[in-house]
Amino acid sequence: MSNYALPTTNYSLATSDALFTRAKHHIPGGVNSPVRAFRAVGGHPVFMQSAKGAWLTDVDGNRYLDFINSWGPMILGHAPEVVLQAVQAAIQNSLSFGAPTQREVEMAELIKQMVPSIEKVRLVNSGTEATMSAIRVARGYTGRSKILKFEGCYHGHGDSFLIAAGSGALTLGTPDSPGVTAGVAQDTLTVPYNNLPALEQALAANEGQVAALILEPVVGNMGLVAPQEGYLPALRDLCTRYGIVLIFDEVMTGFRLARGGAQELYGIRPDMTTLGKIIGGGMPVGAYGGRQDIMDNVAPAGKVYQAGTLSGNPIATAAGIAQLTYLQQHPELYDELNRITTRIADGTRQICQELGLNYTVNQVGSMFSVFFTSQPVTDLESAKTSDTEAFGRYFRAMLHRGIYLAPAQYEALFVSTAMTDDLVDLYLTACRESMREAHG
Repeated sequence: MSNYALPTTNYSLATSDALFTRAKHHIPGGVNSPVRAFRAVGGHPVFMQSAKGAWLTDVDGNRYLDFINSWGPMILGHAPEVVLQAVQAAIQNSLSFGAPTQREVEMAELIKQMVPSIEKVRLVNSGTEATMSAIRVARGYTGRSKILKFEGCYHGHGDSFLIAAGSGALTLGTPDSPGVTAGVAQDTLTVPYNNLPALEQALAANEGQVAALILEPVVGNMGLVAPQEGYLPALRDLCTRYGIVLIFDEVMTGFRLARGGAQELYGIRPDMTTLGKIIGGGMPVGAYGGRQDIMDNVAPAGKVYQAGTLSGNPIATAAGIAQLTYLQQHPELYDELNRITTRIADGTRQICQELGLNYTVNQVGSMFSVFFTSQPVTDLESAKTSDTEAFGRYFRAMLHRGIYLAPAQYEALFVSTAMTDDLVDLYLTACRESMREAHG
């Protein structure tokens, strides 16, 4: 068994609470990314101090088994030696140059080796930058203005992506955030995920106008939702038929579900791919790439402008190369990740059944979600049938037992190679007790 025990007494967040009070005077909402505020689950955010392997430690000294893993990139667990050593070696030569480095070339070569659909790639600084840039390139390449996205898929905070769904497949979206103009919304079509008839109707009604179709091939931003059988191949066929650039947003799934991402897992070749998270080994980084004829439109090779002073940062590329190289050299770790995560998902289902809770647990590879609903969850509308108040109670109960989950019902969970069978046992014990507590 593990040398660690989950806390049941003397749990305090006094220092975190004090820091949050201070932060609210200086930072909007007291956090630098909204989900961190814990508003969806109640209570105050936990301020972290350190992490190693599968464990987080907060500023009050509480320890947690981590199922967020920095929203995906910590596939090898926190602070793996192979990444730390690469970063420590790189920082001796300065933190940034604003000029080309050898590692940028090596990173591009490595990404191409692992993701065959990418013939050329441009490094950026975040997943949002990657998706914004990919959309711009697709528009420049096709000469068309509209894009199509799917309800519940999140592609960063670019204006084009903060669009709520219209009333039907033929209805354009409306701005979902102040600051996003109606003009941007007019160029954005939104349809339900996993609904092929709605997609076909929208594309037929806007023939010759849609530049790109962008989606998470496996959705992680309405909770974990998998594509239904035949859905991704149908999308590929439709994009080919209508001359639309198919963009897989693999910021979460890239190198996590397989060495070549979801596109390898499902055998689909998109025209463009956006990447992030794992390719930085935990450092801020992103990338977009795809077919050479499309990517050659990017400046300075072409006229579609995109730039970034810190793009290809030498520390981020050092971390990313170390992590991607390890993943490439150890393909067996994906089988073990799948086994451990399946054990977590199956164990959670069994606990729910024992307690008379007909909840839905979705899993693909090392990603999973527990939806507090009896409906199968295949799209945003079915995800929204979840009992979010019960989830909030469950989240708080798990937190007090030393399990750190995503602080929202509609976020996927991520498992790292640091998660062992004895740690799964700890999770399942906490899950059973927390489910009982959440349901009184």
